[in-house]
Amino acid sequence: MTDDGGMRVAHGPAPVFARPGPLTSVTVQPPDSRTGDARGTARAAAPAPVPLPEAGGPRDAVTRLRAHGCWYPSANADGTEVAFICDRGGVPQLWSGSVDSDDVRLLDSSPDPVKEVLWSPNGQWIAYTTAPGGGEHTRVLCVRPDGTGRRLLAGADPASSAYLGCWAHDGSSVAVTFAAPAAPQYGITTGHVATAPDLADGRPADWADRGGRATLLGPAAYDGAVGEEPSGTPTDAWAPAAPTVRPDGGLSVYLIDPDGLVSPALLTTETHAASLRVCDLSRDGSLALLRRGPRGRREAVVRRTADSESTFAMPVADGDPWIGRFSPDGRTLWLRSNADREYAALLAVALDADGGPRGVSLVTEREGVDLELLTLAHDGRTAALAWNVQGASELELVETHPTRQPPDDTGPARPLPLPHEVATRVTAAGAGGLLLALSGSQRRPGLWRAHEGVSMLRTPWSSQDEDAVPPGRPPVRPVPLRLTARDGLPLSGWYYRAPGRARDEPAPCVIHLHGGPEEQERPVFSPLYHELVGRGLDIFAPDVRGSLGHGRSFVDADLGAGRFAAFDDVADCAAHAVMAGPADPTRLAVMGRSYGGYLTFASVVWHPDLFRTAVAVCGMSDFLTFFAGTEPWIAESAAHKYGHPDRDRELLRSLSPMSRIDALRVPLLAVHGEHDTNVPPGESQQFVRAAQERGIEAELLTLRDEGHDFLRADNRRLFRRAAADWLEGHLHV
Repeated sequence: MTDDGGMRVAHGPAPVFARPGPLTSVTVQPPDSRTGDARGTARAAAPAPVPLPEAGGPRDAVTRLRAHGCWYPSANADGTEVAFICDRGGVPQLWSGSVDSDDVRLLDSSPDPVKEVLWSPNGQWIAYTTAPGGGEHTRVLCVRPDGTGRRLLAGADPASSAYLGCWAHDGSSVAVTFAAPAAPQYGITTGHVATAPDLADGRPADWADRGGRATLLGPAAYDGAVGEEPSGTPTDAWAPAAPTVRPDGGLSVYLIDPDGLVSPALLTTETHAASLRVCDLSRDGSLALLRRGPRGRREAVVRRTADSESTFAMPVADGDPWIGRFSPDGRTLWLRSNADREYAALLAVALDADGGPRGVSLVTEREGVDLELLTLAHDGRTAALAWNVQGASELELVETHPTRQPPDDTGPARPLPLPHEVATRVTAAGAGGLLLALSGSQRRPGLWRAHEGVSMLRTPWSSQDEDAVPPGRPPVRPVPLRLTARDGLPLSGWYYRAPGRARDEPAPCVIHLHGGPEEQERPVFSPLYHELVGRGLDIFAPDVRGSLGHGRSFVDADLGAGRFAAFDDVADCAAHAVMAGPADPTRLAVMGRSYGGYLTFASVVWHPDLFRTAVAVCGMSDFLTFFAGTEPWIAESAAHKYGHPDRDRELLRSLSPMSRIDALRVPLLAVHGEHDTNVPPGESQQFVRAAQERGIEAELLTLRDEGHDFLRADNRRLFRRAAADWLEGHLHV
């Protein structure tokens, strides 16, 4: 189970609005009664910036990986320099470099993975988010472009979390979403009640100081400490005393001055939080654009900063959290929204001087296609629109203030051809310039710049095509497959054929399921897929119901009892792989991570005779223990998606793979990060233990210093090798 970035916050009553057209009227929702203001008592104490030791690194990584990627660019004001994330040193770290030369610098050499990067508009600071110990709790730091002045802005307490919002346009402050340490958390598998952790490195005091990078619960041997079982005793997952959605989880947004000359200013507080991010501030600072709400029910909110009054709200799509921008004069709000439509489109909201709506108009949309990314240049006069066309990206540039046209209209679209299949981020770089993070089936992610809006130039230090894989083993380019589920719903996915087999020769095949479920299978290079096809395994990676990219109805098709149909989707995709793959029906496996790990657990107990083996990665096995153990803001958001653990208790029980563990017939490998607080490791532990108690071959690989995502190069290699060894051995390749 994953989220699309940013903290999560409970949604209020749905706003009522007319279908967007030429300046239609809108009805603004009343202020949310759960929202605190600057004078309220619900807010968390303001985070205090903390100076840190210098942590700049060499021009190049000490140990450079043969294969590396660069992503999440953020440019300085004139677009000549860019800060970005790169894993060439073995872990995602903060780097900066010139767009025209190979001069790059490591700005933070600490081992904590970097998640997001934002360069201040005045060029003085680079703000970024890190995950201490590789876990799910994050903190916000900033550093000077030359690597000096590094300081911690929020998240110093290891039990708290902080996430980046936007910078003020003058660079005087940065918006930070801050979650104070929650009330005592419930350790489902350890019996431990965690109070405020108290170690400076971000780990609770009772965590063991272990050697090695992994433990394996089971007889096989891989690198790492083998045979060390996780601590704790099994619990009754369905005991009435099990906690459900916890009453904490409030989020506060502060505007923080990195120089420390002005105290942090509270912008807003919301309780029972699922997500909250400041996506933009008007040039004069009077209006803030917030994105809030649980998964499947996100909304954009305009709020006045002077009195914390909400003036406008509208539903927006899941996916990229940067949902829109104000025009330079603050009188137009450009939004990427699927309000009252199947697919996200570009909308313009006309605002009055107080931030109130004067009307909403549809600017541009594509039939059957989502607007996935929306970026405005620094001058606010050029917008980049990235459309998701059956999993690939198509980029267009439009003028948002063309001459002799209304201020909420655009000029003609200019297509900008992309050298690779998928754009993951587009950001402004100087006057009218753009930087793009691109990825594709034949290469690792890299950074490109749009030169004069007509051509794409790769940055000199970006990942190279030849870095993707060792010589002689080019990546497999997938082919799209389409099918129809047993209830008539159209499904699709990407098929990777292992090289060296005749076209009609049946092959062992892995059905790989993505996370989310609101993610989408994209044609991008996957080291895991490359490892598996190199072992002679075909892969079919489908989008089952609940995935993004296929319309709002498709995303909502798995809500409630509709999730049972998602189980059938997996079986239908396996059958189609046999018919169209061609996959060998006697050598099928199922594998997935996060929500895909949950579907893997579910598939082997709902369809026990279909697959020969399975690999479940960071998946939920029991919804009640998941709700009791996950972060409070994740529980708030997940209740809408899966069901409420109080009101929908029986439904959640029937949807939980643990409730059907007696149907398990096939061997299974589970993999989990030890610091995962999104889906706690106990979800894998209890399923593996229950399988072993029933005489089924089952093992658990626990990766050290990892959270819900595996970010360290050595752990990622270990995971790929362990999964490939398991599948190769059990499918008798």
